[in-house]
Amino acid sequence: MTSQPEHMRNHWWWRPGWSVGRRFYTWHLTFGEQHDVHRFAEQHRKALSHIDGLDPIPDQWLHLTMQGVGFVDEVDRAAVDAIVEAARVRLAAVPGFDLTLSTPRIDPEAVLVPVQPDGPVRAVRHAIRSAIRDVLPEVPEASAGFMPHVSVAYSNNNNQVSPLSEALAAVDIPPATARVKSAELIVLHRDNRMYEWTPYVQVPLG
Repeated sequence: MTSQPEHMRNHWWWRPGWSVGRRFYTWHLTFGEQHDVHRFAEQHRKALSHIDGLDPIPDQWLHLTMQGVGFVDEVDRAAVDAIVEAARVRLAAVPGFDLTLSTPRIDPEAVLVPVQPDGPVRAVRHAIRSAIRDVLPEVPEASAGFMPHVSVAYSNNNNQVSPLSEALAAVDIPPATARVKSAELIVLHRDNRMYEWTPYVQVPLG
């Protein structure tokens, strides 16, 4: 594993604009029918079950964060639908692909798993950002700094990292493979110390 922090911090602090009850349009890759990803996540949940200060992510809410659009009360519904139509055209030119989840790393706020290869994920994100640019005067969020990953647990306090690191080192969990055939626009909230959502639309890849 790469260098890691000595202490965790609470992931659930309220970032600017967020509050209980507020909803956000965002694009994710989701893993509803990806049973190998569920197996991988469950094995990590079991390995970390004795560690205090973690919120393990249920299979239902496993995701790869892609690209935000904006808060529901700030983005016109017609603009959202126009972005979806633009994304349909652009994503039709991006082939489906396989992802591998292998070695987790410890971030200050989460246990996350970088995905490989990351090039196809970046191509999907680029297509989505281009679709947003077709409709809105400005694309939210920076294009740089994107690191495709799937988290398996979030931190909810300031515990030391060493027990978590030791727990991960003590297990040998086989990698997981996922087939990505679509990107999903969702309506997201974080009211319950978890990222939960309602699907808006699923857009197929080419």
